[in-house]
Amino acid sequence: MSTIKPFKIAIPDEDIQKLNQKISETRFPGGGPNGWERGTPIQDIKRLSKYWQESFSWRSFEERLNQLPNFETTISVDGFDPIQVHFIHQQSSASDAIPLLFVHGWPGGFHEVTKCLPFFAESERNGGPAFHVVAPSLPNFGFSSRVESPGFDARQYAETCHKLMLALGYEKYACQGGDWGSLICRVIGITYPKSLLAVHINMVSANPPPPSSPFSYLRYLVTDFLQWYTPEEQLGIKGLQHYQRHGSGYFHIQQQSPNTIGVALADSPVGLLAWIYDKLVNWTDEYPWTDDEVCAWISLYWFSRAGPAASVTIYHEVLEGTGPKGFGIACPNVKMGFSYFPKEIANTPRFWNRRLGDVVFEREHEKGGHFAAWEQPEALVDDLRVMFGPNGSVRKL
Repeated sequence: MSTIKPFKIAIPDEDIQKLNQKISETRFPGGGPNGWERGTPIQDIKRLSKYWQESFSWRSFEERLNQLPNFETTISVDGFDPIQVHFIHQQSSASDAIPLLFVHGWPGGFHEVTKCLPFFAESERNGGPAFHVVAPSLPNFGFSSRVESPGFDARQYAETCHKLMLALGYEKYACQGGDWGSLICRVIGITYPKSLLAVHINMVSANPPPPSSPFSYLRYLVTDFLQWYTPEEQLGIKGLQHYQRHGSGYFHIQQQSPNTIGVALADSPVGLLAWIYDKLVNWTDEYPWTDDEVCAWISLYWFSRAGPAASVTIYHEVLEGTGPKGFGIACPNVKMGFSYFPKEIANTPRFWNRRLGDVVFEREHEKGGHFAAWEQPEALVDDLRVMFGPNGSVRKL
């Protein structure tokens, strides 16, 4: 515990000035259609860039972030240099509060939990269940440090998160994740099953049953041939197919050439804005993004401790590494809960998903997308309250 200390975000004035200068020197491409058929509309990026430079106040946003319980500590990961890990830690006053590890992905961050924190606190005031919420910046993200050595895959991300919870005194805890967080949480469950109460994920992706499971495989073949899918499953399959055909180019670039795209992201704030804004819009369920929200989100990447390009290396290290890499990996020895949001980029049929582990909670939502904690924070927290509540199926501490 002696290595855990309060953390204050304090970006130097000269870094803010350099950012504004770089924005002002941006060379935009030509016009063309102002729709999304060719990617992020240039006119939108011009408007946002102008707002970012002339109207957005990093200092105001920084002040709001510093009002949260920010901390950092040093985590030793086997085979790698020690990592400085930044995290939010909202503790409950309840003696039976459930430690909850909140794991983000790309292009998300620790800040996604900030919309959930008031609802977690409200749960405690209303009689629970209460939660100790721990939301780290993953290594290479946010205000955690960069991993210089290659080979830092899903196992090391899981090890980092697990050791953080142990450092906080939480030998038994639950975890929640979306995007890469959904994979990391499952790897934690596979690697440290005795430490986990349960895993809850909001990006639920599974592989179809294989021929080695004859009954499930036959059910899959019949269901798929006759298209006996629920309306929610049909919507999910359609969305996944659209993503694979029209929205997964970034995935392959970041997997195969993180250094190539990294040069552009590290040097051009407007390039970073265009690259991530595309996902913020296309992966959400008509969420009404304000210019201030977008600029705050992108600024966290620009001012990250590891640099704007470090985050994309997770695609190469995990997918090209030797550790678990499929988003459909099972977590057989831990209870699991699923929250389904209709505009999630990967929503596979429910009977596929139930093969991922001991599924004790599922809920369908009418609205929401990939960034559930940001788009639908109350709904996500309520799912956790039900899953871990007195009528839920998760054993207590």
